[in-house]
Amino acid sequence: MKRSIPLAAGLVLAAALALLATGTAGAGSPITVRANCTVGPIRCMSVLRTDIPVVTSAQAAHSGYGPADLRAAYNLKSASLRNGRGQTVAVVDAYDDPTIESDLATYRAYYGLPPCTTSNGCFRKVNQDGEQGNYPAIANPDWEPEEALDVEMVSAICPLCHILLVEANSADEAAPMSNPAQHSDLGAAVDTAANLGATAISNSYGSVGPEPDQTFWDHYYNHPGIAVTASAGDYDYGAAWPATSPYVTAVGGTTLSPAKNVRGWTETVWGSAGGGLPADAQGTGSGCSLWEPKPVWQKDTGCAMRTEADVAAVADPATGVAVFDSSPLTGGWGVYGGTSVASPIIASIYALAGNARKVTYGSYPYSHTKSLYDVTEGTNFTPNQACGYLCTAGPGYDGPTGLGTPNGTGAF
Repeated sequence: MKRSIPLAAGLVLAAALALLATGTAGAGSPITVRANCTVGPIRCMSVLRTDIPVVTSAQAAHSGYGPADLRAAYNLKSASLRNGRGQTVAVVDAYDDPTIESDLATYRAYYGLPPCTTSNGCFRKVNQDGEQGNYPAIANPDWEPEEALDVEMVSAICPLCHILLVEANSADEAAPMSNPAQHSDLGAAVDTAANLGATAISNSYGSVGPEPDQTFWDHYYNHPGIAVTASAGDYDYGAAWPATSPYVTAVGGTTLSPAKNVRGWTETVWGSAGGGLPADAQGTGSGCSLWEPKPVWQKDTGCAMRTEADVAAVADPATGVAVFDSSPLTGGWGVYGGTSVASPIIASIYALAGNARKVTYGSYPYSHTKSLYDVTEGTNFTPNQACGYLCTAGPGYDGPTGLGTPNGTGAF
């Protein structure tokens, strides 16, 4: 089985919130990234490294973590090869990616994964109404790399799972106070995924600022017995929605590096601990919601409302994952980060566990913390004194990484 070339260990990203930004991590080399889906109130949460040349050949060696790396890091080697049959992981995105199935085939062929196609029933793409056709107009090509990232991360973690891609007509949401009849296209796509039998549903997108109308849209994510995950955001300390919805598992982000320890890996908060002001830094979202009520299973005392996040996985583009996307925006193999990586990873681990029917929203990890790696170092806010555990990792629960990262499937 082919394996991608791991990135240099120990780099921590400090990148600007611009379309193209530069960050330096201590003595490491500078990296540059391009954020995707930067237009609109709801954005996808992925970033592409632009300091690493895109590899255009489908079968050429490239950088970024591959499936074997991710399975090793999260103690999933046996589960990934054994579990997942009969499970469907849905990913919800906006707009259309016309090359998604061929890109998925390239990724799986390179890493020796079994084919997952429309013809063999493993892969299905539908519009937000559940139709295999009448896909959204390609009005925002920034979402194409996001779609490739999502389906390929499901493939990496759960190669035996079926994949359902639901494409929403847009990423826009009109304020319900101005038009109560207005619906959410992304929310409608989540409902469609649930109606089509998804075991888990990953949502790698979110708002970039607090909106008092957010609770109006929560009903779209209310699907007990289905594991619904949402990205915590890529803009450092500050809560993002729908990750703050009490009906989802909010997924934060880490820096994942090889290490000479028993696990073989180490993780810290993906954030701006290396320097930079909050206004110009980049890292995982976290914090205390202004609007969403606190679920009964959350017991932290520094936030009376819903706290973000619940769990975490790799998201730092400095230790990012390999993604093949043939769209003009990328054009081959690139290295990606953002909490868009983390959300489908966690959704796929729920599917590996095969326990979603017994899961009540994001509660299950809270009673199974022994099956998580506790992340105890790093911050997504500089200086970090004012926000305490909501922005700084420590033993036990913290905002940026929640209860920790997967150690097998037991917490899911």
